Amino acid sequence: MTSAASALAPESERILIFDFGSQYGQLIARRVREQNVFCQVVRHDLPAQRVAELRPRGLIFSGGPASVYQPGAPRCDPAVFDLGVPILGICYGMQLACHVLGSEVRPAPSREFGRAHCHVEEAAGLFAGVPHDTEVWMSHGDQVQSINGEFVPLASTPTCPAAAVRHRSRPVYGLQFHPEVSHTPEGKRILHNFLYDICGCQGLWKIESFIERTVASVRQRVGDRRVICGLSGGVDSSVTAALLVKAIGQQVACIFVDNGLLRKAESDAVRRTFRDNFHADLHVVDARDRFLKALAGISDPQEKRRVIGHVFIDVFKDEARNIDNAHFLAQGTLYPDVIESGGSPDGPAANIKMHHNVGGLPKELGFELIEPLKDLFKDEVRELGLALGLPETTVWRHPFPGPGLAVRCLGPVTAEGLEIVRNADAILLEELKQSGWYRKTAQAFAVLLPVQSVGVMGDGRTYERVIAVRAVQTDDFMTADWAHLPYELLAKISTRIINQVQGVNRVVYDISSKPPATIEWE
Repeated sequence: MTSAASALAPESERILIFDFGSQYGQLIARRVREQNVFCQVVRHDLPAQRVAELRPRGLIFSGGPASVYQPGAPRCDPAVFDLGVPILGICYGMQLACHVLGSEVRPAPSREFGRAHCHVEEAAGLFAGVPHDTEVWMSHGDQVQSINGEFVPLASTPTCPAAAVRHRSRPVYGLQFHPEVSHTPEGKRILHNFLYDICGCQGLWKIESFIERTVASVRQRVGDRRVICGLSGGVDSSVTAALLVKAIGQQVACIFVDNGLLRKAESDAVRRTFRDNFHADLHVVDARDRFLKALAGISDPQEKRRVIGHVFIDVFKDEARNIDNAHFLAQGTLYPDVIESGGSPDGPAANIKMHHNVGGLPKELGFELIEPLKDLFKDEVRELGLALGLPETTVWRHPFPGPGLAVRCLGPVTAEGLEIVRNADAILLEELKQSGWYRKTAQAFAVLLPVQSVGVMGDGRTYERVIAVRAVQTDDFMTADWAHLPYELLAKISTRIINQVQGVNRVVYDISSKPPATIEWE
């Protein structure tokens, strides 16, 4: 392994983000990663001794909904302030740092939510290169009311005299506003100043070096044994498979289960990419009839998911038995999955969800897990996929639910219904790509509704199925707005679906946002 790859080891240049319950915690991490600096989200009460063991270059305290002066408000270990590691507090994080170090925090006379005019008092250090007057994004009801002689004010807004501060003798900084959101135009520059000028980072976190380091690590761990990779055709599993093929070639066996619930031509695309281009050991299991029989008569969406999950595990296990010397199972787990499932001992304590990639397959399979993407965010995975030579159609593929078209056929799943929604979906995606709207939407798909409507085709009346079209725009999938597709494009999509998909005589467009609606219908 080269010296560059060794230098990229995460512990060589690490920022820890203490999570105090902020809705922007992962966004802070993504902004740090964009600066080519490795970071991890950790629980807010991580002991100072453990922090010292991790040897971070800097700490960032996130915002949060609590008030620091209330009983039970989340605290950090006070000893972290004695480690000499630079600290940047954001919103609640600033208030906590100032509170611990002797300043007073109280409810603000005038709360600030949204854009605010900020005047920079000290255009150096944290604010080097930032204009004296700029816009920032505020979201707070409390603020630091008085700073003792230990703190120096760096910036102010009309209603917040201490919008940013620094400690006189400790490397502790605070921002009452949110530099991580796009509504703070100079936020990236401020974070860059903290990471590079204050913490001394050099920007070693690069995808090329990540590939080199991961390939070496996988080869050393696997030795002459084999790895099974569950391949769905999605971005995460495809990048995982491509990375493993680069590392150990034919030692990785990719299992692709064709469950009959896939989008049009998806099975062929997976074959072309991994068998023809990457020359991978690809095992394609045709289990379409098995899944369809198991789903017969089931309408409840959760029951659909349960049945599909059980059948998938059985099919996967049957095929895995045919692979000799298999010792490892590779999964496309991403860093947000690890955070949200409580999969890291240092991570946030709350187990928000059990993600399908984290412990998704039963322990009785008896494999050791390999999760080469577990330190990456989705945008980094896409960059990695392009660097590995995956086609853009795979890398920029819209998210697709694990149960596939089964949850886009509302009501009982039938072969006829699957064919209708599959063909309608193919037309929708084709038109979005041709019009340039595919990359402008985060997710788009067709849904077959469990109703029929009257129509007129030619000289006769029809009584046929209804297709709903869903297209959304979002950065994080936690919230989403319906995409304002041009009327001309919607008209073209509707006309093609009605004319070319047998059994459909009506197309409707879903204009619901999340919340209150979800992105998927089931």
